[in-house]
Amino acid sequence: MDQLWAPWRLAYITNAKEKDRPADECFICRGVAGADDRANLLVYRSGLSVVVLNRFPYNNGHLLVAPRAHKGRLDELTPAELLDLQVVLRQMIGVLERRMTPDGFNVGLNLGKSAGAGLPGHVHWHVVPRWDGDTNFMPIVADVKVIVQSLDALYDLLTEALRGGVPTRG
Repeated sequence: MDQLWAPWRLAYITNAKEKDRPADECFICRGVAGADDRANLLVYRSGLSVVVLNRFPYNNGHLLVAPRAHKGRLDELTPAELLDLQVVLRQMIGVLERRMTPDGFNVGLNLGKSAGAGLPGHVHWHVVPRWDGDTNFMPIVADVKVIVQSLDALYDLLTEALRGGVPTRG
């Protein structure tokens, strides 16, 4: 039998479940309040939003775009926050298009635990780059997804692209 080593996944498996976490523990808020953006995988801050690498990505380049403020529902967001989030989403897709050349994207949000929100108290959009042919036999045969780039390498790629501001497309 072949072995596929992915020791970084142990943190996901052993991570405390949402019901076991203190109510005030939010990795997005911890990143916003923290000074070490690399350690918190926070790649971009706008006036009202942040962009965080997904520590347990569905695919290479998986980003989370969230308001700086801890809000769990869309109707809690101000019009300015909603606009800023959408502008940042557009900008991050542009950066990913230029630096990673995906063929498409899945963009969405899960509202509430029943809808699959892993962090239901802090609303956030998922941005997942996709490539034609990016699925292979691994998920089917071994229930394994292969991520081809480390979070450190992705962090470096995006922060280099974002240095000096976020360009808009076109």
